[in-house]
Amino acid sequence: MDIAQRCGTSTTSVVRFYKRLGYRRLTDLRLDLAEQTAHERASVSGFAVVSGDIDQSDSLADVVTKVARNETLSISDTASNLDLARLQEAVFAIVGARRIDAFGVGASAFVGQDLQQKLSRIGRVALAWTDAHSAWTSAATLDNECVAVAISHSGTTIDTVEYLEVARQRGAKTIALTNFESSPLTAHADIVLTTAARETRFRSAALGSRIAQLMVIDCLFTGVAQSSYEPSMEALRNTYEVVQSRSSHRRNSA
Repeated sequence: MDIAQRCGTSTTSVVRFYKRLGYRRLTDLRLDLAEQTAHERASVSGFAVVSGDIDQSDSLADVVTKVARNETLSISDTASNLDLARLQEAVFAIVGARRIDAFGVGASAFVGQDLQQKLSRIGRVALAWTDAHSAWTSAATLDNECVAVAISHSGTTIDTVEYLEVARQRGAKTIALTNFESSPLTAHADIVLTTAARETRFRSAALGSRIAQLMVIDCLFTGVAQSSYEPSMEALRNTYEVVQSRSSHRRNSA
């Protein structure tokens, strides 16, 4: 653990420290420290400082401030805590894959579709599933040349957990993107990528979690594109030109 090395102590001592402070995970302590730092910076800079969850009595200006703060913290905390070795391993897995399948439920499904769309634009064979039965049947056709990506903030969504389990049984390399390291989803993952998003009582809207997941997906995609730079750049240029030509055609026809 990096903190233990910097402090010249053991990982066990760090764990005991944050648990004595009342935290179950080191990530929760980091989030509180980051939020406090954000408040202090906002105060020094003269920006409005608001605290707490979004409340019914909040003005629209307060809502904007709180949403922006929570999403900014979700991105910065995820970037700070993201395991780069695992991210690199995920990049290598996708680069060498014959096919990449992604699955998530609800808001996580949109994140999976974003990954599929990005990989397709650089010539990768990628599929995204939003229906559980379709995802399971697709997972059953995977093999050791394929990669399965499962996305779930909680890591407890049954459909997503079972999808990754099936994919792993078929020999696919499995990647889990979740906020919780010890969730059921990670039990079936070869590679675990974690976000550090703190959700509010508006969790059903998937505010911080979605933006943090998308940030990790952007990093993953960029790493894949960078590993095959020239072909990826050519594919991006070609796909951009096709879209632009269609847009120009429609404008000229109007």
